[in-house]
Amino acid sequence: MGYEAGDTITAAQYNIFVNNSSAPFGYNHFAGTGSGEYGLGQTHIATVDDGNDSATLITASQFNTLLTGIDNIANHTNDTMTARTSVAAGDTIEIKSNLEADLATLAASVAAGSTSATALTTSSALQTVTSSAEGWNASATQEVSITFASADAMRHFFNAGGKVRITQGTSQTSTSPKDQSYIDMGTAIGNLDIGSQATTRSGSGETLTTNGLANGFHDLGTGYTSLIKLTSDNSNYTSNTVEISAKLNASVGSATVMTVKVVATDGANDTQFTSPNTESPTVPADIKDTPKIVTTLKTLNPNDTQGLASTIAPSATATVSNDTAD
Repeated sequence: MGYEAGDTITAAQYNIFVNNSSAPFGYNHFAGTGSGEYGLGQTHIATVDDGNDSATLITASQFNTLLTGIDNIANHTNDTMTARTSVAAGDTIEIKSNLEADLATLAASVAAGSTSATALTTSSALQTVTSSAEGWNASATQEVSITFASADAMRHFFNAGGKVRITQGTSQTSTSPKDQSYIDMGTAIGNLDIGSQATTRSGSGETLTTNGLANGFHDLGTGYTSLIKLTSDNSNYTSNTVEISAKLNASVGSATVMTVKVVATDGANDTQFTSPNTESPTVPADIKDTPKIVTTLKTLNPNDTQGLASTIAPSATATVSNDTAD
């Protein structure tokens, strides 16, 4: 609720609510530029000059600016704020208690990557990378990059609930049993969404060989971190795998580019048989019958429909590599 002229709170206390950079965090720390896992890139609220007098009061307008900012961030993070009661003349205790609880809730939500935010716009396919041909025999590797205008913009994107989405599919002239093993692994991955503090998959199934889903943007370094590796459950192709990894071009706070790598391997290249060649030691009918691997990149961009001042999105994307090996 708003406060009327005549209600009292000191400038010193107000400045803590606005600008404190340690617990209890002020609004500017988690909603403004911030650092690390804090910060959404919103306009900073000005502090009040108390003239070295701790008893200096603020105006209702100044206090309502803070309350509006809090409500805007809560709308984006989908947090419920503490109910506020009217202020008795000279009494700041109840306001302080309620505001500290609200600010702590919002700071925690931002630090977790605004996981309950729903004001996200899914982009169209920003990059679609397709292997040059079917019939690779060892591996197919594809890399895509996502670039932000600044290191702060990159942090704010993920802190506000933004995600990088990767899907792995296939393309083939006709679907062989070996092709199906890669189709099944792509389905099992589903949408792989790289968030602030973790990664999620919408699919299920196949053998989870490497589980790096606890890693998100803030966990990445300059070397590739494996987010997920699946091994085919198809009895003929249990050596075939798909792995997705990610890295940054610098440490968080300096990084502006994320690169995601998809690697499909054909370790079972000697186990495919077709009638009448159905049993070993008969020579396999087509040991190179692998599909084109298709990697698609999208982003889920925090938008301005529920409290943020503007949409936060990457500035550019690119295909970095598209190779096969025999």
